[in-house]
Amino acid sequence: MNENASNDNIRYPRTVFIRRHSIITRFTHWLNVLCLSFLLLSGLQIFNAHPELYWGQYGADGDPAFLTIGADDGGDKPQGFVRIAGLKFPTTGVLGVSNVDGEPTKRAFPEWITIPSFQDLAVGRRWHFFFAWLFVINGLLYLGFSLLSGHLRRDLAPKAEELSPRHLGQEVLDHARLRFPKGEKARHYNSLQKLTYLAVIVVLLPLMVLTGLTMSPGVDAAVPVLVEIFGGRQTARTIHFITASALVLFVVVHVAMVILSGTWNNIRSMITGRYAIREEGPNA
Repeated sequence: MNENASNDNIRYPRTVFIRRHSIITRFTHWLNVLCLSFLLLSGLQIFNAHPELYWGQYGADGDPAFLTIGADDGGDKPQGFVRIAGLKFPTTGVLGVSNVDGEPTKRAFPEWITIPSFQDLAVGRRWHFFFAWLFVINGLLYLGFSLLSGHLRRDLAPKAEELSPRHLGQEVLDHARLRFPKGEKARHYNSLQKLTYLAVIVVLLPLMVLTGLTMSPGVDAAVPVLVEIFGGRQTARTIHFITASALVLFVVVHVAMVILSGTWNNIRSMITGRYAIREEGPNA
């Protein structure tokens, strides 16, 4: 009798589906994927028109650039290079030189990663501006929903105990060991997710948008203080490039975490909103 009672108390793991993402979060997420893809590819097209970055009130021909992607004439074909703060590094042929119709051509980024594939600054800017404004509108929609629904405060704002060095250190260690939250802990974002998402929403994206606006002559005329805040249009261009690069790095890490922590479960939750977790349940 005691043995049967003991068996009745055994709790077996079971799969439970929870509501992970709202429809607005899912819609704006996938629209962001579309916008950022076109922004990146058209942005590289724009960068190709002048593949140098400056810091300060510089930018005219002959001014020193702290970053250059170019090519040297030498030997049988041009040799690509990247120069950073005066240090020059040879490239493998992808940066600085790429093949166009079978011929080596001086070009910062190759045709297979730019929109359009051929060199055309005007068309690249039209693609970039269209998706930039769509991205801003989509961001405002997400931000407004997050504030009104409490999503920002409830799901993304870290609690005081989550910010302790011990707690954060443990999460970093768990991630390094590929130990992801399970059961009840998987119902919510962990501290590293919260801090990363907030950094992107509050710091990275506003910087990218504002520096992009600063490069517009029309916006400069209407809001000249932006140029002063960022120390000139060329500095704004450099910050824009750096923030875009940081966003690409975030996306790479984000996709890696999605794959490592359960590809289909994460994708399903961002399509249907349903996320599967394993939790202890009573013996049936």
